[in-house]
Amino acid sequence: MNVTLITHTPMPEKVVAAAAKLCYSDSKASELMENMSDEKAQQFVDMLAGLGHESPVEHVTFTFGIDGVSRSFLAQITRHRIASFSVQSQRYVKQNNFEFIIPPAIAADFELAEIYKKSMDDAINTYNILADRLQQKYIPMFLEQGLSEKAAYSKAEKMAIEDARYVLPNAGETKMVVTMNVRSLRNFFRLRCCNRAQWEIRAVADEMLTLCCEAAPALFNNAGPSCCAGACTEGKMTCGKSSEVREKYKAMRGNYNG
Repeated sequence: MNVTLITHTPMPEKVVAAAAKLCYSDSKASELMENMSDEKAQQFVDMLAGLGHESPVEHVTFTFGIDGVSRSFLAQITRHRIASFSVQSQRYVKQNNFEFIIPPAIAADFELAEIYKKSMDDAINTYNILADRLQQKYIPMFLEQGLSEKAAYSKAEKMAIEDARYVLPNAGETKMVVTMNVRSLRNFFRLRCCNRAQWEIRAVADEMLTLCCEAAPALFNNAGPSCCAGACTEGKMTCGKSSEVREKYKAMRGNYNG
């Protein structure tokens, strides 16, 4: 798993503070930005958090590159609908170098890991057989339509892997670019940093939060699972470790004391 922060809105805390101030000022947004120090911006962002005023943070976005994750992870993260996703396509990218993700519980057991790896090998072997045979089936059809040999080969391969990909498992590795605004990110962290979240998306969420805290600490002060901003919201499903979790995310946020 690898998570990188590709880019984010410049001067994120100033943008949020200026957007909020504009609601109660006759000054221009540019003037509010120019006349605001970094310290004042952080103080204003802290005040907004205390008031529960979240709409101004929607003006700031963060874009991440994520790779080394499974298609199972993809199914989970795309449930967060107020976000933008660009994902490596199994329709257009042939899986010549098939990689897969092994859950830690399986990786820790040699016998289970061997069974798992055999299953992955079987899947990619089946994929290759299907892709090759389908491609050979389609090439003559496209040649008859007047396509050049190169064009027929390329189009046949595309059609072949469209269907062959159906045998690939959820464990198959994928890559993506994800963009979320700060309000969506805070919600994402509340749900996915929780101990009850699935291990893979929780690990990615932790990496994303660390990067966000480095880039804009005031905007992500108290970010993390719900117990970081109050009582656990999981009810009888709680992990019972709220104190430990709060300490973990306090350390993750570093020295910021907003």
